[in-house]
Amino acid sequence: MPKRVLVIGAGFAGLAAATSLADKGFDVTILEKNSIPGGRARVFEAEGFTFDMGPSWYWMPDVFDTYFARFGKKTSDYYNLVRLDPSYKVVFGPDEAVDLPAGLDNLEILFEGIEPGSGVRLRQFLKQASYKYEVGMNKFVWKPSRSVTEFLSLKLLFDVTRLDVFQSFASHARKFFTHPRLLEIVEFPVLFLGATPENTPAMYSLMNYAEMALGTWYPMGGMHEIVKAMVRLAEEKGVKILLNQTVKKIDIHKKTAHRVITTEGIFETDVVVAGADYNHVETSLIDETNRNYDDAYWKSRVMAPSSLLFYLGVNKRLPRLLHHNLFFDEDFKVHAQEIYETPRWPSKPLFYASAPSKTDPGIAPEGCENLFLLIPVAPDLTDDEATREHYYNLIMDRLEAYVGEDIRNHIVFKRSYAHNDFKQDYNAFRGNAYGLANTLRQTAILKPSLKNKQVSNLFYTGQLTVPGPGVPPSLISGLVVADEVAREFN
Repeated sequence: MPKRVLVIGAGFAGLAAATSLADKGFDVTILEKNSIPGGRARVFEAEGFTFDMGPSWYWMPDVFDTYFARFGKKTSDYYNLVRLDPSYKVVFGPDEAVDLPAGLDNLEILFEGIEPGSGVRLRQFLKQASYKYEVGMNKFVWKPSRSVTEFLSLKLLFDVTRLDVFQSFASHARKFFTHPRLLEIVEFPVLFLGATPENTPAMYSLMNYAEMALGTWYPMGGMHEIVKAMVRLAEEKGVKILLNQTVKKIDIHKKTAHRVITTEGIFETDVVVAGADYNHVETSLIDETNRNYDDAYWKSRVMAPSSLLFYLGVNKRLPRLLHHNLFFDEDFKVHAQEIYETPRWPSKPLFYASAPSKTDPGIAPEGCENLFLLIPVAPDLTDDEATREHYYNLIMDRLEAYVGEDIRNHIVFKRSYAHNDFKQDYNAFRGNAYGLANTLRQTAILKPSLKNKQVSNLFYTGQLTVPGPGVPPSLISGLVVADEVAREFN
């Protein structure tokens, strides 16, 4: 009989782990807490609008291609991918904005127009970033990081010396650019990694390569189309996905997890892969004696940001907006400090506005606009309706000033989402949205281990373990843990 695997959570990591294990011959069942799969990439419909609840940027298309190719498939077998051009807009004020074009030649022309000489320097910057992407995304992130010996080959040690892991992103960027607008553009991708650019390793310029060279894409129908594709593939491989299954306990006997108890039933198993929040699994689903880490460890972790989100249905089309819009019309450094260094609700936040109906009219009624607004904020803040409404009005003032039209009186649907919701829906540690910060002290073997050290058959996957947060890393996390399970239990 094939060995039974229970995967807790149907997010990207859980679906990837389950599909890979089923492909390797295991009998796999996913237990999902919510009513639909996808984790943070769930979707909901209201008043004729379709809203992606979480991830909205499709970067690193090669990772998705690699994922489906592993099972003899292509992304085009499941969804229609289009490249956005311009990739996104950066708004610096009501009358100042820059559209970032797709294609490096046009991007160099744009940079050169802002700062003479920066076009050539952009090419040099991205050449280094390309190397970091190749090493980081094709070598390091595929390591299970269970032992330092995984990184001791001479080739990998040589690669590490060229990754700028001990130089800050801020100082690295300033070797190439001096204009504040260009610095804000190249520093924006690291804003969600969990530290200011001054405290983020320069190796993460690989994010700039992913964004600028590989492009910004969109699956028609929305980001949840990726989830639907993964679910179809998982079921084709024989994975059983059970919804509305809130896990209450992982039953452990003699250092072996032998069953999982949910609100709906009891499931016997040979292996457990926990794709749920790592801290929640450790503190709520298993006994203290079987935990990898104590409370002091978790309190010392540096978290990536949480988010305050607004989903808005607008009964008219809005001018001047692109699919992706970054509002950098306030001080970048002050907001970053209020997330990472002196955590508090921000005084004058930057924010992100996504209008996917610009690309995909099918996700909104005819003549309407689908808006997704996001303010990155520190985790573990007091979250109440009055605070949400304050920030809603604050950013709507700026959004309306930019588009030059009233929006609030044309909103036919509104929903907010923040810390309390992340805790309620995902058991998110400290209400985080993006997992652990990608600081040097929380990289590779310094992240929470993907294997429980006390329980012989309990593994972890997702954004709180290796390789880290984000959709592509979560996909990779699921595949990596599946390989580890197969190595030990096949």
